[in-house]
Amino acid sequence: METQINLNKSQKKILKKNLKKLNFAEIAKRIQIDEETLRQYLKENLPEEKYSKLVEKKEDKKDNSTRQTIFPSNLSSWLKKNWLSFLFLTVLIAIAYINSLKNEFLSDDIAGIVQDRNMGNLLYYLRNNTINFFRYFFYCLVYKIFGLNQVFFRLLNLGFHLGSVFLVFTLLSFLVSPLVALFAAGIFAVHPLQIEALVWITGGIHAQYAFFDLFSFFFYLLASSRNWQKKYYYASLFCFIVALLTTEKSAILPLIILAFELTYGKIKTNWQKIIPFFILSGLCAFMVLFGGNFGNRISLLKTQYYQEEGLYNPLTQIPTAISSYLSLAFWPNGLTLYHSEMSFSTPKYIFMVTVTLLYFAAVFYTFWKKNLRYLSFWLSIFFLCLLPMLTPFKVAWIVAERYTYLGIIGIYVIAAILLDKLGEKFRKQKLSYIIFGLLLALLISRTISRNLDWRNQDYLWLSAAKTSPSSPQNHNNLGDLYSRRGDFSKAVTEFQAAINLLPNYADAFHNLANTYLQMNQIDLAIENYQNALKYNPTLWQSHQNLTAIYVQQKKFDLAEYHVKKALEIYPNNPVFHNVLAFIYQQTNKITEAKKEIQITLQIDPENQDAIKLRQSLP
Repeated sequence: METQINLNKSQKKILKKNLKKLNFAEIAKRIQIDEETLRQYLKENLPEEKYSKLVEKKEDKKDNSTRQTIFPSNLSSWLKKNWLSFLFLTVLIAIAYINSLKNEFLSDDIAGIVQDRNMGNLLYYLRNNTINFFRYFFYCLVYKIFGLNQVFFRLLNLGFHLGSVFLVFTLLSFLVSPLVALFAAGIFAVHPLQIEALVWITGGIHAQYAFFDLFSFFFYLLASSRNWQKKYYYASLFCFIVALLTTEKSAILPLIILAFELTYGKIKTNWQKIIPFFILSGLCAFMVLFGGNFGNRISLLKTQYYQEEGLYNPLTQIPTAISSYLSLAFWPNGLTLYHSEMSFSTPKYIFMVTVTLLYFAAVFYTFWKKNLRYLSFWLSIFFLCLLPMLTPFKVAWIVAERYTYLGIIGIYVIAAILLDKLGEKFRKQKLSYIIFGLLLALLISRTISRNLDWRNQDYLWLSAAKTSPSSPQNHNNLGDLYSRRGDFSKAVTEFQAAINLLPNYADAFHNLANTYLQMNQIDLAIENYQNALKYNPTLWQSHQNLTAIYVQQKKFDLAEYHVKKALEIYPNNPVFHNVLAFIYQQTNKITEAKKEIQITLQIDPENQDAIKLRQSLP
């Protein structure tokens, strides 16, 4: 005969308060009885059907404060069981991005891919760009098979995106619940905030490193659940190395793993397993800082983007970045390649700081609340993934949509959990599905629309003009657009606007000079070429054009000066050597002219101008 179990008022109050939130083990601990006794008490005091449902729910959806990473013993059978979900996610991506495939090479794609004379030469990248080797490895693979076809370069990005979406779904299925996994992966699949890292081919480096970081994290969790089997642990380290040799931005993975062990896992027993990841990140940081990458990045921003030296103020940098990304995640209307509007009114700054403080408060509050600690992990991912771009050194933009490709997943997970809870609260899971469907429809339509802005450079610059009126780069781009269209007065206006915003903008001075040259205003062209060289002495194109002007004016001494300057910057240019030979011919320096012709033909044996010039010499 079973003995009836009685609880006091305090125990009953704790039970009632936590029955829906905590698992049996945690509740039993709080009311100071063993778990079996608690189960027996509930069985005696609840209707049989209600008790069965409660047990089923507790077993199926364990409390996250004590959740362990549990992978099914047979992953292949789990994958087969969930094939419909994977197909659904694939279809979502296809619908959202199919209209972007034939978009042209854009912006940095042209110099970095189309005009890269080393494309296809893996040894060159291994020697000269080790930290980005695997990005170029995949570039070379696409180039060797399909040539310079933008469709397949863009499919490379989308392939990594598809893999990342699959991994998000898989990880969340085991860490949270299958329904939350579907919601979060679906949002991630089609959210327009991801476009810059997918449709812009150069931006795809973020999609690639995210895939390998997620894959590494997947294998780490798999190793943890399989009693640290070496094959899974080594696979995790290998994927992380590939991520690091894609970009140094992937070095945040050890922090993500640490955050996981502090919230989901067992930091006291697993901390040693994280050390190799930190060592690899440290080696990557050493390569970046002392291998020239860091210095090259600063030099590039200074000479090509005319970025001022100095440090960002973190009191404005961090609130601006966090509030901007959160705003774009929940209302993706102000998407642009150039987030240049960085002057804020006092009320707006207070709002950004408030949003940032609320975000960090949510991270710490959920970590403090043991039954909500798993939420702290997903919230923290957002900030951790931004850390490489939130350096006070001016080596990154304050806001760039591609930067948040990986980190924003954490925010999508929180949104998916809230969506799931909404259905539970109203006891109508269909409500969650309806809202999810409407949300997907809105996000897909915005993504399809935004893809059109990326169809070619002209559309991209015109769309950025609506959102980024303070961007000198975009005014310069618009000036180029109008110049190509023959609208020189508009082109001059745009180039001058760029210079007013960035007075040392050498490229804008050079382009303004080109426009004046087309307008036959030679004196203004010369003045602006000289201004361009004042701010960027390495701009050989300005020396080249000044050389052409002075040759036409028969000012051969000035022409000689500028072509020699161009040759200092670009010594193996056959055109410059041949022009110098022509100048020597015109100034009766025949010996020097023959020498320059010889150099020209050594570089370019079929150069017809040099051959004709040689034939004209005595």
